[in-house]
Amino acid sequence: MIDSLMLSAARITTLATGQVLTNASGFFFRRDQRLFLVTSRHVMLDQPSGHQPDSLQIELHTDADNLASTVSFSIPLYDGDQHLWRQGMDGAGEIDVAVIELDQTALPDNGAYQAFTPQHLLQADEHVEIGSTLLVVGFPLGFQDTLHRMPVARHAGLASSFGLRFHGLGYFLTDGRTHRGLSGAPVVKRASVDGELPWHLLGIHSTRLLGNRDEDQDEALGLNCTWYADILMTLTE
Repeated sequence: MIDSLMLSAARITTLATGQVLTNASGFFFRRDQRLFLVTSRHVMLDQPSGHQPDSLQIELHTDADNLASTVSFSIPLYDGDQHLWRQGMDGAGEIDVAVIELDQTALPDNGAYQAFTPQHLLQADEHVEIGSTLLVVGFPLGFQDTLHRMPVARHAGLASSFGLRFHGLGYFLTDGRTHRGLSGAPVVKRASVDGELPWHLLGIHSTRLLGNRDEDQDEALGLNCTWYADILMTLTE
């Protein structure tokens, strides 16, 4: 049996006029009867690098008993000149998280996926110990189990105090080895209670933190920015 967590993540391919641009990660989030795909905002649009896709493509499993059975699902990003995703801002500026609502009537009836819900978010009084082992579940460099189309899980440690806004921004730090393609991956911690998806959703992995590194003298920090998942309560209203 596979862990349900592995069915919560989605491999994202970004496209412009049908041409593949890059790969990223994302995950499903359900609120009430609505279903969203969550990823990093820079996956949808990254003006500094010129990354401007017009659609996303994900793969959905169609048979929980045969994980090699999948179907591709295309998600348009624009309706005319109007972008269809939602992105967040707070008092400190832009938050690198975006959601786009999925048309559930277009999804396969037998889709085998798992979605986080508001119940998977930590409450304000819940504590996460510094150094706690977290998982980042996604598709580094687009890598995956090519037969079963499954993600991989990387270990990361909580590297800053959970609940504090690092640099006054809406993210915390993890200490772990990450790569391009993990942008938008869920960062989770095992929950102490059982359930269909027994994980706490702590955040959304964004990028490696470079710091003031002299590339000729200093090793990479190995630290990553993870945006707090409670932004999803605003973006899915």
